[in-house]
Amino acid sequence: MSVEIKVPTVGESITEVTLSQWLKQDGDYVEMDENIAELESDKATFELPAEKAGILRIVAQEGDTLEIGALVATIEEGNAPAGSGDSAKTAPEKASETPKPEAKPEVTEAADKGETYAAGTASPAAAKILREKDIDPAGIKGTGKDGRITKEDAEKAEAQASNAKPAETAKPAETAKSAASVSEASGGTRNERRQKLSALRKTIAKRLVAVKNETAMLTTFNEVNMKPIMDLRAKYKEIFKEKHGVGLGFMSFFTKAVCTALKEWPAVNARIDGEEIVYSDFVDISIAVSAPKGLVVPVIRNTDSLSLHEIEKAVVELATKARDNKLTIEEMTGGTFTITNGGVFGSMMSTPIINAPQSAILGMHNIIERPVAENGQVVIRPMMYIALSYDHRIIDGRESVSFLVRVKQLLEDPARLLLEV
Repeated sequence: MSVEIKVPTVGESITEVTLSQWLKQDGDYVEMDENIAELESDKATFELPAEKAGILRIVAQEGDTLEIGALVATIEEGNAPAGSGDSAKTAPEKASETPKPEAKPEVTEAADKGETYAAGTASPAAAKILREKDIDPAGIKGTGKDGRITKEDAEKAEAQASNAKPAETAKPAETAKSAASVSEASGGTRNERRQKLSALRKTIAKRLVAVKNETAMLTTFNEVNMKPIMDLRAKYKEIFKEKHGVGLGFMSFFTKAVCTALKEWPAVNARIDGEEIVYSDFVDISIAVSAPKGLVVPVIRNTDSLSLHEIEKAVVELATKARDNKLTIEEMTGGTFTITNGGVFGSMMSTPIINAPQSAILGMHNIIERPVAENGQVVIRPMMYIALSYDHRIIDGRESVSFLVRVKQLLEDPARLLLEV
């Protein structure tokens, strides 16, 4: 009896996911709870486990967008591979069959496992090649078992199609490609490639456009003399790392300063919900992190109650998970205020976009030595521009400017962060 593997419910607001990658191939034997595929929602990537042991039969293909509850695959009754695992036993009723002659060298691994397919059926690897190159499998004679189209067959068809292209009459859809190749005569190429938007990228695009259209977003700027913090870090960074096992970075100072300022200007930590303003007496800071599949914003809970080293540890942990695509939906849900650091990429100044439904976001930028006036003298100081984008529907100019000035004061005199003055 086979078991259907369907897209599980992964969050109240998530209605569909994208099948980003198969971790097992069609016909593979899988153990119960073994991860067989990766699914990508608009918030996170998560793995899909097998609900029983048996032979995997793939239904959905990589890149497919699936609704919650949609069929992804089935798992049939079957035994684990014997010996080295080069060949797998099929269902019990087939175990007593007379052994078949040894397969031909060109037969694929899937065929070696005793699977049977209709003539002209492509293996998963072959199907992917044919789909990407827009090659009709009906015109290919499969050399695999029972006429199955192998990966080698698909590669040969791809090569033949490439060689035949110059003699073919260009189709309307190929006109742009033909025109682009004209420049090759002068030694250059004008190639293009298309890539389907991921679920995460679609959501990022949709939310950012919505924020621009649905909020009265405004940005105010200030600048911070980073010398006091840089001197403090230089003096204590070795002791700090030895004691707490984590480096002392700028993010913990900014986060601590933001938490203090948010307590004094609660509207910056609030949000609009329908016709009400929701004020939070806690601070959950969202930290914007650049991940392989796009920008993600994990949350540090109850940040206002954390020390500098606890904040640093949380930042490192969440950033590592983001790079490894291991963030959970819970770790990216919520947040009352966001901090983003474009300075790590060299940004001198920008207007960050609010992370809805929050009402404000602080942008950090790179540190540049510039001449500034101090006590009537021109001196060189490491300066950073900071930007606060906010929703003017809930935050007035007085509150936004005062908030940013308070952050500046705390950063230029770090002792205030420890003394809370």
